[in-house]
Amino acid sequence: MLNPGVRSKAIATLRRASHAPSSRILSRRLLATEAIPKTLAQSDIASRTPPYQHLIKNLKSVRRVLGTRRQLTVAEKILYSHLHNIEESLLSNTQNGNQIRGNATLKLKPDRVAMQDASAQMALLQFMSCGLPSTAVPTSIHCDHMIVGERGADVDLPASITGNKEVFDFLESAAKKYGIEFWPPGAGIIHQTVLENYAVPGLMMLGTDSHTPNAGGLGAIAIGVGGADAVDAMVDAPWELKAPRILGVKLEGQLSGWTAPKDVIMKLAGLLTVRGGTGFIIEYFGPGVETISCTGMATICNMGAEVGATTSIFPYTKSMREYLKSTHRSRVARHADGICDPNAVSHLLSADPGAEYDEVITIDLSTLEPHINGPFTPDLSTPLSQFKDAVKVNEWPESFGAGLIGSCTNSSYQDMTRAEHLVKQASAAGLKPKADFFITPGSEQIRATLAAGETLETFSSAGGTVLANACGPCIGQWKRTDGVSKGETNAIFSSYNRNFKGRNDGNLSTMNFLASPEIVTAMSYAGSTTFNPLTDTLPTPSGTPFQFSPPSGIDLPKGGFAQGNPEFAPTPGVPDSSHPVIISPTSDRLAVLEPFAPFPTGELQGLRVLYKVKGQCTTDTISAAGPWLKYKGHLPNISANTLIGAVNAETGETNVAYDHFDSGEPPKSAIPQLAEKWKGQGKEWMVVAESNYGEGSAREHAALQPRYLGGRVIVAKSFARIHETNLKKQGIVPLVFENEGDYEEIDAGDVVSTVGLYDMLKNGGKGDVSLRVDKRGGGEKIIKIRHTISPDQAGFILAGSALNLMAKKLG
Repeated sequence: MLNPGVRSKAIATLRRASHAPSSRILSRRLLATEAIPKTLAQSDIASRTPPYQHLIKNLKSVRRVLGTRRQLTVAEKILYSHLHNIEESLLSNTQNGNQIRGNATLKLKPDRVAMQDASAQMALLQFMSCGLPSTAVPTSIHCDHMIVGERGADVDLPASITGNKEVFDFLESAAKKYGIEFWPPGAGIIHQTVLENYAVPGLMMLGTDSHTPNAGGLGAIAIGVGGADAVDAMVDAPWELKAPRILGVKLEGQLSGWTAPKDVIMKLAGLLTVRGGTGFIIEYFGPGVETISCTGMATICNMGAEVGATTSIFPYTKSMREYLKSTHRSRVARHADGICDPNAVSHLLSADPGAEYDEVITIDLSTLEPHINGPFTPDLSTPLSQFKDAVKVNEWPESFGAGLIGSCTNSSYQDMTRAEHLVKQASAAGLKPKADFFITPGSEQIRATLAAGETLETFSSAGGTVLANACGPCIGQWKRTDGVSKGETNAIFSSYNRNFKGRNDGNLSTMNFLASPEIVTAMSYAGSTTFNPLTDTLPTPSGTPFQFSPPSGIDLPKGGFAQGNPEFAPTPGVPDSSHPVIISPTSDRLAVLEPFAPFPTGELQGLRVLYKVKGQCTTDTISAAGPWLKYKGHLPNISANTLIGAVNAETGETNVAYDHFDSGEPPKSAIPQLAEKWKGQGKEWMVVAESNYGEGSAREHAALQPRYLGGRVIVAKSFARIHETNLKKQGIVPLVFENEGDYEEIDAGDVVSTVGLYDMLKNGGKGDVSLRVDKRGGGEKIIKIRHTISPDQAGFILAGSALNLMAKKLG
């Protein structure tokens, strides 16, 4: 948070204009243009190309340090070639470089940062506190999360722009001041836009969204982070990462028929679970890799987030080269071609022969069948041939009300044309979807190309609703119009990546089943969860039974992608120090940040256990999205949703906490209300949780909000990677039970003091820590814990937050 001296400087720079710049409210959506617009043709390709010569030079240094006999995976090559200090990172705490994975602390210099509009607000507020005139690396903002999906793009987009004008004006004004490319609302979903414009082989990018690894489908190391981590790169500070282990996934055979790239990661999620990829980079290899389209590989990498992986990556392939050419980046393809020779010592974009993986999983694409995952978790994976029986056994709904295709995961040209082929088959047979059918193009480039080929008209004529080029229902921005009420059990099918309770429509009883766009499309014509499009038939108006033929599509459009409406082009990434950053002093959507207090000079004493969480606790649980997205830039307001989805381990109630420190019968209240009450009393608190605490989105608000309300410690059985880092960055201490059974030994209303924590922090993460628990019913327990706090992270916590420390260093 803001250092007081820096805060005054930041406030002085917020020169309020007499009126905000006009938003780009688009009254019409144009068809594809015939020529590439000047905005792209004249763009600085150099800023969108990694510094390959520098990376090759670094890779040679890595080989010198580790020895030329060391065989490296492609993930290691790209990561290590971005090291700030090669010898320090690779030789410290690694037995002289022999045990890097899982041990080394890598200090990295990423090439690029990408932010979506919901997370960019807080990231920019933090960046502004540093007092720098521009970002140190190319950075982009993508307005995709705050656009509601309801009745269609032409209605939804202008309404969303009007409703969020204040936030969009802030983002655009800050982008112009600091030289950030600003993609306006309607331009597309961040990950699809990044794939089309910024992702290139060998790139290292940080993105303030957990599905940033989508870019691994184009051979990039792309890692989802919180806003404070993004600020590290934006101010040219080394970004720290515990060296991941490498999980190799060997692909054999070739996809065919109904099976899609999404089914690869759907099966893998079932094998690994939502925690199985934690601490790993997933690297795909084997002959099957060469058979998958670039956008198909992006889909697979995108959903690597659902197994907790740091990121996922494919080696450079012919399909990547063709995708670069189709997206008007032939020059980048030529650069990549020049450094991919596997016979050269300096080849960067594929694994060395004989490179070893920590674990290997083999998937035969030729025998893989379509999968359906869910409900309520993306790792409950069921082969399509067994799904009908699963519906019966689990008593899931046998009908469903909506089929939704698109999202950052599955909105490629290939996805949409394969779905179109099925729609054309059904339309020719006189059929209409029985479930509401929604289509989300991933970007203006995709939309324009689909419009030019009349694909969108095919969907609309069949009764589908084409939504804006934005996240919409996938992240909770969905206004359902089908009469389903809150609390009503119902099912939907989507080609999205995540399906936690309440995520899509705010209804905890909505079961979202994940599948490929092809399966979702076909099943929408049946409206039945027990329908198998590979084997079952549908009745037609003529009385002739209809059965779908396997879908076919087109990987890339002939002649390349159209660019569409030039109004959706980004602003130039050129800083203008005279441009005012617009924040209204009376805003309830945006607020300049106040600094968090530093760590006390001693142990944390008398921490009250606010809540003991039962079961899954995602970042959606800790900081809900949907209607709360409008407060992403206003920490006090959004903190009112803190942990409202958490289940009370003692009572089974959701968002019901008890104040055991009040006299008499403990009064109950919502969790954030009790936290606010204790904050007002000057009482700090902690939370107890189970496994994989904070899985899901890279939502740093899930760390900021508890910190703002007085939270100091989270103790859990385990943490999701991104969230654990976010907690440390904001000054909250994440601790792990040494014995998971000790979860049962701490309850809400207990009082906890740390033992050894302060000394450990002062010693840069070295030392033993335990918790002394004074039970609310009497008695005392000592609980041993573990931690993963590095020397730099100890500094963050002692300073009160990473931003406090950074502001101090920057002066």
